[in-house]
Amino acid sequence: MAITHAVIVGAGMAGLTTALALAARGIRSDIIEQAPHLAEVGAGLQISPNASRILARLGVLADLEAVWTEPERIAISSGKSLRQLAHVPAGRFARERWRAPYGVMHRATLQRGLQAAVDKNPLCRLHLGIRIGADWRQSIASVVGATPDVTIGADGVWSRMREEIANAPEPDFSRNVAWRFTVPTEKAPAFLMPQAVTAYVGPSCHLVCYPLREAGGFNVVAIASGVSPGETWEVHASLEQKRMLLRQFKGWHPQILSLLTGMESGKFWPLYQVSDGRWHNGRDVVLVGDAAHAMMPFAAQGAAMAIEDGWELAARLAMTPVLADALSTYESVRRARIARVRNRGAFNRFAYHVRGPLRLGRDMVLALRPPQALAADLDWLYGYDAGL
Repeated sequence: MAITHAVIVGAGMAGLTTALALAARGIRSDIIEQAPHLAEVGAGLQISPNASRILARLGVLADLEAVWTEPERIAISSGKSLRQLAHVPAGRFARERWRAPYGVMHRATLQRGLQAAVDKNPLCRLHLGIRIGADWRQSIASVVGATPDVTIGADGVWSRMREEIANAPEPDFSRNVAWRFTVPTEKAPAFLMPQAVTAYVGPSCHLVCYPLREAGGFNVVAIASGVSPGETWEVHASLEQKRMLLRQFKGWHPQILSLLTGMESGKFWPLYQVSDGRWHNGRDVVLVGDAAHAMMPFAAQGAAMAIEDGWELAARLAMTPVLADALSTYESVRRARIARVRNRGAFNRFAYHVRGPLRLGRDMVLALRPPQALAADLDWLYGYDAGL
């Protein structure tokens, strides 16, 4: 075993999952979070089988299953006609084919579940309201009372710990914005399907909708081009920004336009990604989650990749006697996986937003692919199991 004690900077999904994964290997950790409490940031979240099987191993999944929704299908539909173009079966099919469930929930539900597991685990200590200073090593030592074997940066796209790594990834605004809001069930239009995750696709933008059982309604995410407000997660949409969104969905089905027009308390999230770069300093600092590889949401794998990171980093640290070797192996394995997921996301982005004659070709190809064939295309993604 390379280490016995880790400090994790950041108590989001990546940080909390990493702490639990380390504890499962007998490694204690201190999680340091600058927020005074873990706020309910964001809205809906998709947890695919590659992530849910890890949550099951960490003892978190059962509580999530009690409140989440397992959609019967993952569908692609036309934003202009609402006609379904293709679908991948989920629900029982996902459990049988990929040996783990596919579920959707509020982001806060997963956050609470992970935090509850951390709070109960004697090998995990969570420190809230602590900001790491310029002398970060001294800051950490003063909080935890010791110098850790390794410090894990799980502090997101604006990572402070990334500054300690030469040639680390750098954040870049994608020139796309995600507009997020929820629609109560009693106000939901008929085209929103209660047992499906549906991507409505159209020229240069798309809309993702799925039920949120805990919220008593539907999660709606509209992704289109936009202007960044700076280093922030979410911003309340102004009237002019809302008008800008509606202009980009011009020509879409009237029911979708009505849904967007009636958006209440909408927020927009500037979508940042990070460039390629090193994920560790070769000695005692390593990155996980968005700090290492923030990506566009076109493959709906941001949370899943953070969960995979935590599990695989913990395994490498437990299995490898030399810390530097553990960090190098982790980066090598995860970098290849992330690259493939990013490529899938880039393909989805092209397919979702394609214009003109190519759009007609896309629709014809999708219509000819049976659901089982589309599911087979996802085996490498949803069936992934590090087996560590």
